[in-house]
Amino acid sequence: MDQDPSGWWRPEPGTPWQWQLSGDLDLTVDVPVYDVDHQVPQEVVDRLHADGRRVICYLSAGTVEEYRDDAHRFPAEVVGKALGDWPDERWLDVRRIDVIGPVLLDRLDACRDADFDAVEPDNVDAWANDSGFDLTAEDQLRFNRWLAAAAHERGMGVALKNDLGQVADLVGDFDFAVNESCARYDECDLLQPFVDAGKAVLHVEYGLTPAGFCEVAHRPGFSSVLKDRDLTAYRHVCEHA
Repeated sequence: MDQDPSGWWRPEPGTPWQWQLSGDLDLTVDVPVYDVDHQVPQEVVDRLHADGRRVICYLSAGTVEEYRDDAHRFPAEVVGKALGDWPDERWLDVRRIDVIGPVLLDRLDACRDADFDAVEPDNVDAWANDSGFDLTAEDQLRFNRWLAAAAHERGMGVALKNDLGQVADLVGDFDFAVNESCARYDECDLLQPFVDAGKAVLHVEYGLTPAGFCEVAHRPGFSSVLKDRDLTAYRHVCEHA
């Protein structure tokens, strides 16, 4: 997990990881990489670094979460439909980088200033969802590449979160992938370009028994973990994963 020659860090394929976005943070999991919310206290990032971990900064880039303290900065004209499973979260019009970009850049600045090693921008697949906007694949590619470049300009690695329909187009712009439920939907082959490029795939499945999870958590190049959908401290891995 050395610094990439490009100047920012990225995880090596197969790197064990922990992803926790809710509940009391458990900082004792014996893994070299943690993925946590961008608004965790500074002492969390400092503690993880002191313990020799790398830390990924989770933030939503393609939606507005009404409970965030900067939610008011997104005007109604760029706020679309609610996400089906998350009624307090709404899609953003990613065509309007001129409007939403300053808010997202401030978040990336905060990740950099907190000394995060990389960033995981979530909800970057509005074009493939019922967002309330007439978005094209090109609209999404432009936005996602803008995000990746902005993270790199700040010296951080960046993950492509889901957006499986555009992996082949974006693998060169992103340093690793974070995926939810590709085994459940029989989509893991779509992430092969990251594996072929020697880039990590941090993979999570939900709603399976440990035994059922271990039947699918063995793809070369994947770092697979079983989690609950609330992304608490619970974590299960398999010996062969």
